[in-house]
Amino acid sequence: MSPRTVHDVVAHHAARRPDRVAVLCEDRAVTYGQLHHSSTRTANAMHRSGVEAGDRVAYLGKESEQYYDILFACAKAGAVLVPVNWRLTPAEVHHILLDSGTTLLFADDEFLDVTAKLKADLPRLRRIVPIPALEQWRGADDHDLAPTFDEAQPIAQVYTSGTTGNPKGVVLAHRSFFAVKAALESHGLDWIDWRDDDISLIGIPGFHIGGLWWAIQGFGAGITMVSVPVFAGHETVRRIRELCITTACVVPAQLQMMLAPPRPRRTDFASLRKVVYGGSPISEALLGRCIETFGCEFAQIYGLSESGNTAVCLPPSEHVPGGPRMQAAGRPYPGVDVRIVDDAGNALPTGEVGEVCLRTPAAMLEYWGLPDATAATLVDGWLHTGDAGYLDAAGFLFIRDRIKDTIIVAGENVYPAEIENVVSAHPAVLEAAAVGVPHEHWGEVVHCFVVPRQGETITTRQLVAFLRGRIADFKIPSGFEITDSLPRNPSGKILRRELRERFWQHLERRVA
Repeated sequence: MSPRTVHDVVAHHAARRPDRVAVLCEDRAVTYGQLHHSSTRTANAMHRSGVEAGDRVAYLGKESEQYYDILFACAKAGAVLVPVNWRLTPAEVHHILLDSGTTLLFADDEFLDVTAKLKADLPRLRRIVPIPALEQWRGADDHDLAPTFDEAQPIAQVYTSGTTGNPKGVVLAHRSFFAVKAALESHGLDWIDWRDDDISLIGIPGFHIGGLWWAIQGFGAGITMVSVPVFAGHETVRRIRELCITTACVVPAQLQMMLAPPRPRRTDFASLRKVVYGGSPISEALLGRCIETFGCEFAQIYGLSESGNTAVCLPPSEHVPGGPRMQAAGRPYPGVDVRIVDDAGNALPTGEVGEVCLRTPAAMLEYWGLPDATAATLVDGWLHTGDAGYLDAAGFLFIRDRIKDTIIVAGENVYPAEIENVVSAHPAVLEAAAVGVPHEHWGEVVHCFVVPRQGETITTRQLVAFLRGRIADFKIPSGFEITDSLPRNPSGKILRRELRERFWQHLERRVA
C-alpha cells in the first residue's frame, strides 16, 4: 500500500530500498536509508528542544538535502513546517515568523545575522539552528518516534501574498500531498506518473507549494529527486543531460530560461520523458518551442496554494500545437469538481465566464489565525479561487482573467496592496496603484501608477531606491508611470482593470 502521510514515506522506502538515492543536491547524495535515519535523529532533537505536536518549525534557506531532512523530521515529530522564501526582506520574514508563532528556526549562514536581529521581537522563537550545523545539533538519538498522526493533521504552512499587504499562512494537511496521486492511480491515468527508474528535477523552490508538492510526489514514489539551490537555465540543461533526468516540474519562466541563447540541442534532453509545468499560464508560442526542443511529453497543472497545489491538469494528449485546447488550463482530476459562479454564487452554464470554484480533497485546512478570510474563501466545501474562467462542453477549464488583483511574477504571487502600501510611504507620493502587465519571460511584471503630492516631483530611480530593502526584489515594479490621478468608481475604489486594459487589449487571455 502506498504511503498516505509524509512521515510514512521515508520509512516505507527506507525499508524497501535503503540504498536508493533519495536526494541529489550538487555533488551530495543521500539514500532513503540515510534520510530516514537522519530525519529521525532531527525529530528527536526537535523534541529535546521543546517542540511539541502542532508547533511551527521554520526553514529559511536555499534548496538542499537538509531541507527534506527537516521536512520529514517535522512529520515524525508532529510539527508543522513553515518554509520561508529566502528572497524576502527582513521585515517580510519577520511577519511570517511572528504570524506563524515559529518556535524553532533553521537558517542558512547567510541569513543568520538577519534572524539574530529579528529574534528579540519573536517571543515564541526559542532557538535558531544554523543549517550547516544540523548534523552536530541533532546528535545521535535515533529511537523510533512511531508517529500516530493521520492524514488530516497539518504538515505545512505555506505563506502566500496577502490582499492587504501581509502574507497569509495556508495550512495544509498530509492529505493535500497525496490526494491527486491516489486519484490518478485509482483511475489508471498517467497524466502525472512515476516510473521506478525516474530521476526527477525539483525546479520550483521548496518554499513554494509547487516545489514542496512535487518533491513529496517523487519521494512517495521512491525515486531520486534532484534539488538545486538556485535555478539557472544553462546549468539546469547541463544537469538534465549529465544526470539523465527523466521528469521535471517547473514554471514557464524557467522553461524560457532553459531555451535562452545559446539554445540547447534536442540531444541535451534525450533522457527527459515528461515536463510538468504550472504556477502561471504559458504562451502557446513558448510551449511550441519547448515541445520542439525538448521532444518529450508536457502536462500543465493549475491550482493554488489553497487547493493543495494542483486541481486541474491539461494532460499530454492535449498538448498538440494548434490544437483546440492549447489555451485550456485543463480538466479536473478524478474526485475534484469545478464550477463557475456569478457574483451571487449561482452556478453558470457551459461557456459563460464567472469565478472558478474548486471542490478538492486536497484543499487547505484554513488560513492560519484568519477565520473570516477562511470562511470567505472556503464556502460550503467550495474553494473560491479569484480567477475568472469558463468550462467547455467536455469539462475543460479555460482561464480568462482574475477577479482578485493577484500579479504572478515567474510563478510568485504578488498583491497590489503590498506594493502600494510601500510606494505610498514615500514622502513625495500621494497614492499609488499597481497592476500586472504581460512580459515575455516572466509571464507578468508589476507596473505602478504613482500620483505625486502637490508641488512634489519624483523619478523612477528615486522610487526604485526607496523600495530596495522594503519589499523583495521580485516585487519591485519594472515600470512606473507618474500621473495626475487614478480612475475610480463611484464608491472611490481604484479601477485597476481600466489601468491594465491597454497592456492586455491585444491578448485573448487577460492573465499571463
